[in-house]
Amino acid sequence: MFEEASEVFDNMFKSSFPLTFIVFLPAVLILVSPLPAEAAHEFTVYRMQQYDLQGQPYGTRNAILNTEARTVEAEVLSRRCVIMRLADFSYDKYQKALRQSAGAVVIILPKNMSAMPQDIVQQFMELEPEMLATETIVPVYFAMEDDELLSIYTQTLTSSSSQGSLSAAEVLLHTATANGFQMVTSGAQSKAVNDWAITSLEGRLAGVGGEDLPTIVVVAHYDSFGVAPWLSYGADSNGSGVSMLLELARLFSKLYTYKRTHAGYNLLFFVSGGGKFNYQGTKRWLEDNLDHTDSSLLQDNVAFVLCLDTLGNGDSLHLHVSKPPKEGTPQYSLLKELEMVVASQYPEVKFSMVHKKINLADDMLAWEHERFGIRRLPAFTLSHLPSHRLAQRSSIMDVRPHVDVKKLGRNTKVVAEALARVIYNLTEKGAPGDLQIFSEQMQVQEEHLSAVVDWLTAQPRAAQLVDKDSSVVSTLEYHLGRYLKDVKKHYVKADKRDPEFVFYDQLKQTMNAYRVKPAIFDLLLAVCIAAYLGMMYLAIQNFGVLYSVVRRITQPKTKAH
Repeated sequence: MFEEASEVFDNMFKSSFPLTFIVFLPAVLILVSPLPAEAAHEFTVYRMQQYDLQGQPYGTRNAILNTEARTVEAEVLSRRCVIMRLADFSYDKYQKALRQSAGAVVIILPKNMSAMPQDIVQQFMELEPEMLATETIVPVYFAMEDDELLSIYTQTLTSSSSQGSLSAAEVLLHTATANGFQMVTSGAQSKAVNDWAITSLEGRLAGVGGEDLPTIVVVAHYDSFGVAPWLSYGADSNGSGVSMLLELARLFSKLYTYKRTHAGYNLLFFVSGGGKFNYQGTKRWLEDNLDHTDSSLLQDNVAFVLCLDTLGNGDSLHLHVSKPPKEGTPQYSLLKELEMVVASQYPEVKFSMVHKKINLADDMLAWEHERFGIRRLPAFTLSHLPSHRLAQRSSIMDVRPHVDVKKLGRNTKVVAEALARVIYNLTEKGAPGDLQIFSEQMQVQEEHLSAVVDWLTAQPRAAQLVDKDSSVVSTLEYHLGRYLKDVKKHYVKADKRDPEFVFYDQLKQTMNAYRVKPAIFDLLLAVCIAAYLGMMYLAIQNFGVLYSVVRRITQPKTKAH
């Protein structure tokens, strides 16, 4: 039998190549395994916030991803990596992915977020707090779009969208033959970061004329916040406040250099860390100065504390207070001087006082001045925002174009003029409201303000990313040291037994998108191989019949004479 089979194979090779190809091609497919997965694209992803505050967990609790990609249009999202673009993002779609226990969510952000339509930007700003408030075990990542990533999204969208309009057989065939993408992160599971130190800085300008001089404290927090720490640049909130504080330090350091303009007020400048985490840096600084030392400017004669927050845009200024100032107090004087400067020099600006009591039942304080108010220090916050609830204060959309340097310079001039009028008691001395102290060589330098904002927004400043050795801290220390005396750094670490805040790592990872065939393709291939082997078995069992048929087909025909 084997000699006959050899003769048949020899005839097939010699006389009919197509027939040989048809018979042996399946055998080659069986022996050669499918091509291994190909690395289609490698890109950086930024994980959603993960932290604990006062024992309450926030954000995503997972960091590992190894699952197949789908778009939200697919009917089944369970254990799939759901990819969506920011332009198509909505909270309902996000919740759909979470309800179906998706393996992960990847949101693709545009390269230039400032060029996005304002309605989309505003919508996402308002959704960020809701996303963080919903604790989830689903890993949530953000990625900046590029051509390869958009191509992956488009292919995945086409595959996901077509399944809903096809029959069951067509869906099965399409699923088996289509290419998919396996999304895999390179990092490990997230874990708590131990002994993380939040850094704050202070510097002062000492007044002249006695020992028990009143002290004016100017405060601004430097850290930023958004749904993803590595994408939080905090241009307006609070890069504008820090920029204004440094410019005020520069201006008043010049005034305090000369004996004729050296005022009888101590000026204390404080750049706080952890502002977006319930003002942890300010809280510890107050504890150190009021509870753990016998000599502090905060223990003596504090005239008022002025906190600067989100001042880089808008045509309005709001003085947020927990308790309306009483007439005859320094804080009442500042209120009146701000009103006078705005009315006399900048009538286009709308100025108002906003009164809101401190609600100790809330998990988060509304404004930084409330930290001082709790310790019974007269304080208020100046901002162009009328409410602490506005989304601009905590968004990854708060990027450099959101700061208008001209308006920031105007607002800095308003604050500087009002402070100077209080310090030098100009109103009681009969000085007109339109008197400009900071002009000519003493004018506010918009280029300085712009340079500081540019530097601050050149890197993310989330509290989890700025350690005590960060370039942000060292540069702030350098700038404060140029204008102020006794510049010091203060650190706050979470209590080991009952931590007020806990940060987690794995906030930035590399993701690989592998081009793969779906699992059902392997099943279909196995069925085909089994069918082929079955046919071969039948052919061998009926070799005599098959031999005669093949011989008739392959036998050369004789020509009739």
